[in-house]
Amino acid sequence: MILLVGLGNPGPQYAQTRHNVGFMAVDAFCAPRAAAARPMSFQPRFEGQFAELVLGGVPVGVLKPGTFMNASGRSVLAATSFFGLEPAAVLVVHDELDVPFGELRIKSGGGDGGHRGLRSISMELANPNYARVRVGIGRPPAHFQGDVADFVLQAFALEERSELTRVLASTCEAIEAVITDGLARTMNRTNQRIVR
Repeated sequence: MILLVGLGNPGPQYAQTRHNVGFMAVDAFCAPRAAAARPMSFQPRFEGQFAELVLGGVPVGVLKPGTFMNASGRSVLAATSFFGLEPAAVLVVHDELDVPFGELRIKSGGGDGGHRGLRSISMELANPNYARVRVGIGRPPAHFQGDVADFVLQAFALEERSELTRVLASTCEAIEAVITDGLARTMNRTNQRIVR
């Protein structure tokens, strides 16, 4: 099994914020499959919302932690412990300040780059060697008044919203490729091109 984790904060006040693009991506990934012949839906489980599907013969558990971003690892640990999964079977989708808006990067392992959701997962699993789909949100513009936390907890700007559907579609393609083609091949393809 692959455990696909979308990071975000629960609650309608956070739903459209940059920090919740991980939730948006897994929702977009699951939407066409929820309408397929074999219905799927999220259910409360592992201190979050959990659904299961099969993609290319691979069982996939989809998790949206409900613990708030800073404690995401608690939910991920509960799921990996239940299914007996190693960190290498975990694929986390999250917002990334250090990638320009509209671009994706895929990596395995490494630091958290100040992302508290990743920090929590790495601490709870006692291992940072899980795969990540990093969805670029870019850094705050020079004229932005506030700190980085204010920026990530704001809704996408109007000009970004018009591009968000395309970004989420590209993210869904990357998720599917990691699951069906493997991490290394997908990294080579995705990281060498701009997704715009």
